[in-house]
Amino acid sequence: MSHFLQTHIREIISISDDELEMIQNLFDKKKFRKRQFLIQENQPVNEIYLIEKGIVKSSTIDSTGKEHILQFGAPHWWISDFAAFFKQEISSLAVDCIEDSEVYAISYENLNALCLQLPAMEHFFRIKSNFGYVALQQRILSLMSKTAKERYEDFVKQYPGFMDHLPKQLIASYLGVSRETLSRLYS
Repeated sequence: MSHFLQTHIREIISISDDELEMIQNLFDKKKFRKRQFLIQENQPVNEIYLIEKGIVKSSTIDSTGKEHILQFGAPHWWISDFAAFFKQEISSLAVDCIEDSEVYAISYENLNALCLQLPAMEHFFRIKSNFGYVALQQRILSLMSKTAKERYEDFVKQYPGFMDHLPKQLIASYLGVSRETLSRLYS
C-alpha cells in the first residue's frame, strides 16, 4: 500500500488495511514529464488525479490564443476537468504538467464501484469535493471583487513556495493580470 495514498485517505476517514489494499488496486500510479498532458481539450475525460509529486495546471485557451488558468495543483490536491469527468463529456480544459509529476489516477468506473463498495469513500470524496467547491467559489469572488495586489497576496498564501516553481507568465495568467503588472506586485 502506498504510504502517500494511505495517509491522504486517513486524513479524512478511518479505514482498515484490507480496505486500503482494495482501494489501492482501483488506482493507477502514473508518471508524467514536464509539459506532458494528463487531459487535452476536446477529449473524453475518464480519470481524476491525486497529485503525489510535481505541479500541474488546468487551463483553457480562448479564441485569441490567450491561456486562462483555472487551477494549479500540488501534492495532495485533486485535479481533472471535473465537469467533463462527472458528466462523462469531452473536456473544455487541458491539464498539463509544469514540472515532472507523479499522480494516482482513478477511472470513472472505479470511482463509482469504490463508493458503492465502501460508503466511507463516498464520504471522503464528498469532503474533497466540498473543499474544491469552496476554493473555486473563493477564486471567483476574488476575481470579481479584489484588486490585483489582493489577488497576488491571496495567491502567495494559497500556494506557498510556488513563486520559485512557476514561470511569471503562468502566475500572471492565473491572477488575470499582465506580466508587467505582476512584476510590479512581485518586486
